Parts: sequence; C-alpha cells; structure tokens
Amino acid sequence: MPMMLSIHFELIAGALEQAGYKTEILKTNHKGIVEEGLRCVHNDTCYPALLVIGQFMDALKSGKYDNNKVALLISQTGGGCRASNYIFLLRKALFNVGLGHVPVISVNFSGLERQRGFHLDKKTLINILYSLMYGDFLMWIQNQCLPYEVTPGSTQAVVDKWVNRLNGMMSSTEFLKSEKYFREILADFAAIERDMTRKKIKVGIVGEIYVKYAPLGNNDLEKYLVDQGAEIVNSGIVEFFMYSIHNLLGDRKLHGGDLKRHLKLRYVMSYISRRHRRMIAIVRSHGVFRPPVDFSSIVKISRGYLNHGVKMGEGWLLTAEMLELIDSGVNNIISAQPFGCLPNHIVAKGMMRRIKDNHPNANIVAIDYDPGASRINQENRLRLMLANAKRMEKMK
Repeated sequence: MPMMLSIHFELIAGALEQAGYKTEILKTNHKGIVEEGLRCVHNDTCYPALLVIGQFMDALKSGKYDNNKVALLISQTGGGCRASNYIFLLRKALFNVGLGHVPVISVNFSGLERQRGFHLDKKTLINILYSLMYGDFLMWIQNQCLPYEVTPGSTQAVVDKWVNRLNGMMSSTEFLKSEKYFREILADFAAIERDMTRKKIKVGIVGEIYVKYAPLGNNDLEKYLVDQGAEIVNSGIVEFFMYSIHNLLGDRKLHGGDLKRHLKLRYVMSYISRRHRRMIAIVRSHGVFRPPVDFSSIVKISRGYLNHGVKMGEGWLLTAEMLELIDSGVNNIISAQPFGCLPNHIVAKGMMRRIKDNHPNANIVAIDYDPGASRINQENRLRLMLANAKRMEKMK
C-alpha cells in the first residue's frame, strides 16, 4: 500500500496484519518514482495518481517481491474527479509490462468494486477507524511539540513509542479504550522538554488530500516548514471522513436513495462525531495543548461562501478549513494542490479573493505540485509567504 500519512498508515497496516494480511507500506521516495509514473501514464494525469502508480511499479520491478504472491492495495473515494480512475490506470500499466496477473484491490465505501479474496470484517473496520482517530490525535499533538523540542528527536520518540504500543494492543479490546490512552499520550507529550519562548509562525496546510499529507507528493513540505521555524497546523483525516459521510447524507435529501444505507451512515456519522468530540474535550481539559475543532463548526463556517453541494475533490471542506484556520488565529495558509486539479483550483484559488476580502490579514499562498514543477520555485513562494507572515507579526 502507498504511504500518505506515516502515523495513520502504520496503525492501519497493524489492523490489516491482525486480519491476516501481510502488509507493507511503500516508503520509497526518490526521483525514479516520478520517472516510472511518467512512463506508465501520460503527464496530464493527476499528479497523485502518477506518484502512486510510479511507486507501485517501482516496487514490483525492484526484485524485492515475488510478483506471483503480491497484491496492490489502493483506496478510492468514488468522487467526481480523476482520483477515482487511479485503479484503472494502474491495471493498464501492469498489463503493459506483463504484470496484468497482479491483483489490484480497491478499498472503497462507494460500491465501486467488490473484491474476491479480500474481506474486512467488522472488527478490522473498527480497528481501522480507531487507527485513524489515534493517528489524528498523535499528529495533532506532535505538530505542537516538534518546533519547540529542546532535544531533537524527543517528539518522534514519543510518536514511535505509541505507534508500537497501539499496534501491540490491536488484537484485544484494549485498543478501543481511546479515552484512557488519549490522556496517557497527552501526559507523554507534555513531559517533553520544550522551549516555548521560541517565536514560531503558525502555518495551516489545506489542499488535495494526498498532496496535503504525503511527503512524496509535497516535497517534504512539513519538514521544510519546521526547518524554517514554523509550527504546522494540519487537520486530521477523520475530518475528511466525516465530510464524505456528510455529503452522502446530503445526497439522499437531494436525490433520494436507499433508506437502510442512509440510516447506517447516520449511525456511523453520529458515532464518529461523538468520539471526535470526546477527543476534543480531553485535550481541552488537559490544558497544555490546543484542541482540534469540532466538525459541526467547520460545517457552519463555510455557509455563505460555498453551497454544500460543491463536493468534487475536497469541495466545500477545503474552503471551510481555510476559514476555520483564520477563525482560530492561523492567518498563514498553504493550499497544496496538484497542477491542473480543476475541482481544487475552484474551491481553493477560486475562493481566495473572497476570503481575503472578508479577512484582510489572511496570508494565503497556493502551491502547485507537478512532475515539471520546480522545487526551488515552490520553496521561494513558501519563503515569501513566511516573510509576509513575519512582517505582519511585527506590525501587531
């Protein structure tokens, strides 16, 4: 499976291992992946698709795996964008190099494909859901510690400790006692020696989901920002999951549909929302770290900017995340998107002027990622955004 979020995917891999699947996350990150992707698909293809397919093909050609005993696992949202076609481009690429026998497994909740020989039972699905929540929690607190740590590596050591510990609990119901372990995680992070006198510019990251999170997709954006003296503010994947369910619930109001499926989705949404609100309450009561924002607030804040029927790509959520960041005092925002991703250009670049008109202090920069995009140009734009941020801080 390809890497997108390091913490989350290590936990998801643990859940799949418990279900009996020997799982490996591809962490390769070299120029040859882009070149392999360009050989397999044309350069007008969505950049994340090009990277993921290139990473898969690079792995299969490496000689590390028995290509008669391997399958490729990839997620599909089923949304109205090129990302839903990754899987067909990947199968075509495999066929063209004589690897058409390698199974490609689609993980989706839209009924796009049903897989023979691959089944996720209820326990595994619950473990994956909790993996996402734990991953969001660890990532959220990690970002608040990393720029201030006195001893380099101390924050990552806490993250690694908890990823290993949580994976060790996966086979039992202990893994589901999230509230207990959220408190223990907070205590471990709070024990890290931090120098809070260091002045850091808070920078929010929004954008297309793969480029927003994956170091391979955004040229190690988070590491670059931390090295430049910034504190990253990045929303969790559970928020995107709730956004997707919110859209499906809205579809039934607009277009009708299966009532039984609608009721199941409402139950899942209610369950996730309750767990998410408890996580927020635990962080708030602990008092050391800034808590995340409740999804209901994100839903409300976008009204008056975009209709919630605008849901291609990251849709109204991307605009809402920019507004929520500004509302919480994070005026410096990077919108990371694949070049030519039409839905995200509309809901990101297309909304920036409206947002800036209403929030004059907003310091927003759009960074495009593409095989032909210059890393130097990207970093120069980031430096300019950070310079503007520092100038505005001095004017306060």
